[in-house]
Amino acid sequence: MEKGVIVTVEIPGGTQEQYEETTRLIQEAEWFPPEGFIAHASGPDGSGGWRIVDFFESEEHFLAFAEKARPIFERTGTPPILPSVQQAVNVMTRR
Repeated sequence: MEKGVIVTVEIPGGTQEQYEETTRLIQEAEWFPPEGFIAHASGPDGSGGWRIVDFFESEEHFLAFAEKARPIFERTGTPPILPSVQQAVNVMTRR
């Protein structure tokens, strides 16, 4: 049983095209996968934006990732993000 944090990112006005380009660039970065990364999921939020749910070992790991990824977000024109971080009781992944 893994524990960590659940990071929910709402991107009002974010598009699938921006998401896909941002994801491609992040995956090509020399530091990918970032330290503490567990899992990632995303999709439209139902109100014209984009939602991302990430799982990291700690909030500090997520914040370090966000700092490294900031130039990529800016390059792709991704609107500013406001992450919400909650403690996870359990994170299950397929191994």
